Amino acid sequence: MTAVAAAPGDAGTGTPVLRLTDVNTYYGAIHALRGISIEVHPGEIVTLIGANGAGKTTTLKTISGLLHPKQGTVEFEGKDISRVEPHELVTMGIGQAPEGRRIFSRLTVLENLQMGGFTRTKAENDEQLEKVYELFPRLKERASQKGGTLSGGEQQMLAIGRAMMTRPRVLLLDEPSLGLAPILVQQIFAIIQEINSRGITILLVEQNAIQALKIANRGYVLQTGEVVLSGSAADLRENETVRKAYLGED
Repeated sequence: MTAVAAAPGDAGTGTPVLRLTDVNTYYGAIHALRGISIEVHPGEIVTLIGANGAGKTTTLKTISGLLHPKQGTVEFEGKDISRVEPHELVTMGIGQAPEGRRIFSRLTVLENLQMGGFTRTKAENDEQLEKVYELFPRLKERASQKGGTLSGGEQQMLAIGRAMMTRPRVLLLDEPSLGLAPILVQQIFAIIQEINSRGITILLVEQNAIQALKIANRGYVLQTGEVVLSGSAADLRENETVRKAYLGED
């Protein structure tokens, strides 16, 4: 594949809030990421697309500290965080809603949200809880309900809401539309745009490339642990290879 140059202004301005430079990440002897370089600028929605096993989730795990790169650097707001532990990254301003939601099924909705805010003060959590309930009125209605009894869409809202309780400056979203009915997919993507409009930068991993490229500013295409294509979302939508491989068009 040939790289697509980003259109002027699509990449944002100033220092990237998140930058991966020549990142190589391993699972034991398996070389999962092979020299990944990615930038996310303040206020952007940037999406990572690619087939299963391309390295998208591994990239998010490397950013969030669940994995550490063997070579290369991960920087957040100009600081090298390649060796920083996950709980420290949360307090620094990196939040994540993981693939598969991973909510606490035996805890109530409110308790799940409170777990998201465990690094913050009570005053901060009280303030943030109201913001989460404003984004997700359904969660307020279900506050005393056990997480495991929620519908799939409600569980996804809870996973994102829990991540929002960390008061993130960058939000990592891993397959937020996975397993949801089409009408709920539209709702989740509208919520992602609303979160972004409130000043939160978003790095989105998503199998639904069509929807992801509709709301993103820019995108990167991953294949077997490498970035094989990058550019503005508009350019990627028009790229013939992307259309055939990821948008289901002939």
